Amino acid sequence: MSETPVDELGYEAARDELVDVVKVLEQGGLDLDASLALWERGEALAARCEQHLAGARARIEDALAGRDDD
Repeated sequence: MSETPVDELGYEAARDELVDVVKVLEQGGLDLDASLALWERGEALAARCEQHLAGARARIEDALAGRDDD
């Protein structure tokens, strides 16, 4: 897993790491503390992905609104 702060990750990097987190959690075998830390990282990564998607959605809506004004 990356040690890059979540708020510095782009969408693709956050998504890819989130996929890795899910795989590790699904495999099991971690102690409780490691599982919780990984879960928390996964939650932060999911939120970061949502931020990127919300920003992209806003940009698309702005572009479409600008096109409608022409």
